[in-house]
Amino acid sequence: QVQLVESGGGLVQSGGSLRLSCAASSSTYGMGWFRQAPGKEREFVAAITWSAVTTYADSLKGRFTISRDNAKNTVYLQMNSLKPEDTAVYYCATSALSRLTSRGNDYDYWGQGTQVTVSS
Repeated sequence: QVQLVESGGGLVQSGGSLRLSCAASSSTYGMGWFRQAPGKEREFVAAITWSAVTTYADSLKGRFTISRDNAKNTVYLQMNSLKPEDTAVYYCATSALSRLTSRGNDYDYWGQGTQVTVSS
């Protein structure tokens, strides 16, 4: 079983930046970030393979960047130009698949989430 611990969330003003981190208890293949806003369904944010191939939700391209440090079993999400609509709980997850996937059902382990709040 893989344990995931997210950190880096918080309160930021519109236009600001945050970097989320997710530390895994062991090495993983695919890793992804998802988010869930109050009253909304969980949505895909970004994913990255072991070899650092990435994919993003179309609406977030250019503002968010996913990266990973395999030596530290850690994945990051750099979020720039944040907007109030980015407010959500952000979750990281791991997938045993070697290919990129945006489907939540393809991810096996999930972190507890970290709150990101963007004020206007």
